[in-house]
Amino acid sequence: MTDTPLIGRLVVCGVGLIGGSFALALRAAGAVGHVVGYGRTRAALERAQALGVIDSIADDWQHALAGADMVLLAVPVGQIAQVMADMAPHLAPGTIVTDAGSTKRDVIEAIYEKLDGQLARVVPAHPIAGAEKSGVDAAFATLYQQRNVVVTPLPENDRDAVERVTAAWQACGATVRQMSPQEHDRVFAAVSHLPHLLAYGLVHDLAGRANAEQLFSFAAGGFRDFTRIAGSHPEMWRDICLANRHALTAELDQYLAELAYLRALLIGNDGKALEALFAEAREARNRWADKAFPT
Repeated sequence: MTDTPLIGRLVVCGVGLIGGSFALALRAAGAVGHVVGYGRTRAALERAQALGVIDSIADDWQHALAGADMVLLAVPVGQIAQVMADMAPHLAPGTIVTDAGSTKRDVIEAIYEKLDGQLARVVPAHPIAGAEKSGVDAAFATLYQQRNVVVTPLPENDRDAVERVTAAWQACGATVRQMSPQEHDRVFAAVSHLPHLLAYGLVHDLAGRANAEQLFSFAAGGFRDFTRIAGSHPEMWRDICLANRHALTAELDQYLAELAYLRALLIGNDGKALEALFAEAREARNRWADKAFPT
């Protein structure tokens, strides 16, 4: 007789890199019984089924949610409000709903507006993992191993629901931490959303120049590393930047002030101050890297 899995029936809405990797990780851990895929594109869902990421495809929310223990919403944050509105009439009281959105204030606003009758079982979350590739073909079972997942519980959440969502991410190999949604959005505006905005901006600037082909022909490892995240999903990052635009604008203003200071050092030919800034940045970066990625 086999043990009952943590999640008997899981519904993944948005079976791409994030949702697909969640399903694969739970499957590898023996923590899920049956995975239902739901999304906008039938061909993508059929591909997910062929790859063994999902077991079945649902054509509507009524069939997707029948008997569901947990739902992961892994769609761009700009779609979440509509997705919640569509699923609400078919959501059973015992089904746990969580998300993988990179912003939380807007997601939580959508929860209160669209799922106000299910607040006890809707637990917002954000896995801090990803890759420049998107789609189900990019999904892999170890994406979340030794990665952080932030859970931002609602005051109305049942403890059991929070614990079940936490356990699901832990089964994927992740470390789960809790934050308020406001703190989450401020922190990730600085360390995630701003870097993506800068990478997209730099590549867009160079690509629009008359000598773009020449510039790219000489770009090497440093350019590749700095701009890697500009290969990420444009729709997803459009929604993230707009959803967190207030915190992101504040971070962009702070960064513009730093750029102005660097510009002043260059104009003033102040090598001593420039080297001191580089040394401070190098020390801070290496201290972080040694802690975050120990060898």
